Amino acid sequence: MLQVDLNADMGESFGVYRIGVDEELMSHVTSANIACGFHAGDPTVMRKAVKQALSRGVSVGAHPGLPDLAGFGRRNIDITPDEAYDMVTYQIGALQAFVKQEGGVLRHVKPHGALYNMAATSRALAEAIATAVHTIDSSLILFGLSGSELIHAGQQLGLSTAQEVFADRTYQDDGTLTSRRLPGALITDSSQAVEQVLLMVKEKVVQTVSGKKIPIHADTICIHGDGAHACQFASLLRSRLEAEGVEVKAV
Repeated sequence: MLQVDLNADMGESFGVYRIGVDEELMSHVTSANIACGFHAGDPTVMRKAVKQALSRGVSVGAHPGLPDLAGFGRRNIDITPDEAYDMVTYQIGALQAFVKQEGGVLRHVKPHGALYNMAATSRALAEAIATAVHTIDSSLILFGLSGSELIHAGQQLGLSTAQEVFADRTYQDDGTLTSRRLPGALITDSSQAVEQVLLMVKEKVVQTVSGKKIPIHADTICIHGDGAHACQFASLLRSRLEAEGVEVKAV
């Protein structure tokens, strides 16, 4: 039987600012990537998100990003591999403490936004991030873009990896995501997004913006929790996957 994980980025509110519908979305996903305070989140938000996930049986992961609250971690910053190592270490440690306080276990790490995309193509950044994860806890699962440098770096260190695909993003011929700065980066039609996921999971290919079909591997599917219809889409996607005989469970 085919199996896939559904993950969503959560804990991305900050102070009085509310982003996403974490509590509702927890009912539909199997893994939660919780922001660690650099691109979003704060200590109280982190604790609440961890508690909600554990109470729903959702696997908890750290979601470290670049130190860019104003840009939501989606703007490239020219960091060194050493800085990436330190940033990821710092953020994993912060979330790990909340998970331990709530009686849970941190299961995975997924970089956020620009850091994620930079590590997908930069071997040096990928190796720094993977090394940080491995040094903290070699049992952690490293999430990364399917076929990316981050996945290769994790595998070379002996980490368990989860190759990630995106339901609502379009792809370039080289397997990278279309930049959000370009038109057509996001898939706004729910039916189209579901069909893309089914193609990736069942046939292990994705159709790029040029119309070409390229190979892809889907261990986990990202659902963006800050969309206007995130919960409805998550419910629809999970129902369709299960109807197609795909088991939905955490990696």
